[in-house]
Amino acid sequence: MEIIYAETFFRRLVGLMGKRDFDKILVFSNLKDSSIHTMFMHFEIDVYFIDENRIVFDKATLKPWRFYRPKKQAKYIMETKRGNLNLKIGDKLDFL
Repeated sequence: MEIIYAETFFRRLVGLMGKRDFDKILVFSNLKDSSIHTMFMHFEIDVYFIDENRIVFDKATLKPWRFYRPKKQAKYIMETKRGNLNLKIGDKLDFL
């Protein structure tokens, strides 16, 4: 599965807004805040919050027009269409 890195302000701002479908993984980095929203999105997404050790510490499945804030600040956030990945809290990622 292709990974797209959203490292700039503009890429993080746009994210998946307006997309009708998405078969890739979008990875956000250089974060000042870990809260996310699904405004202007057309499908459900799985969101994985990852710490500085590349370990998944929180996961949320969100419908369009929702907000979510994890319990702590993430180093990375991964978004993908619901069901595309089967990651669990505690999994360590080696591709970040």
